[in-house]
Amino acid sequence: MRHDIHPVSRPVVFRDRTAGFELLVPSTVDTHRTTQWTDGGTYPVVDVEISSASHPFYTGTSRVMDTAGRVQRFERRYGGTARTRG
Repeated sequence: MRHDIHPVSRPVVFRDRTAGFELLVPSTVDTHRTTQWTDGGTYPVVDVEISSASHPFYTGTSRVMDTAGRVQRFERRYGGTARTRG
């Protein structure tokens, strides 16, 4: 096995700013920004756009899709489906 080819694994804080959620986990991601953790240590931080704290599937705040309106708009634009052309 070759030495010195694997990335270094270290604790990294993943932060979802929209939900105010932070998670400290081991990772190999490379970042130069740091943050102060609750244990008093300073760790690299990665800001993410969405996490389990803000994702609609996990929070139960999903949006209702207007699929009927989308189908009608598609049929108006492209002239109906293959089944109705007969």
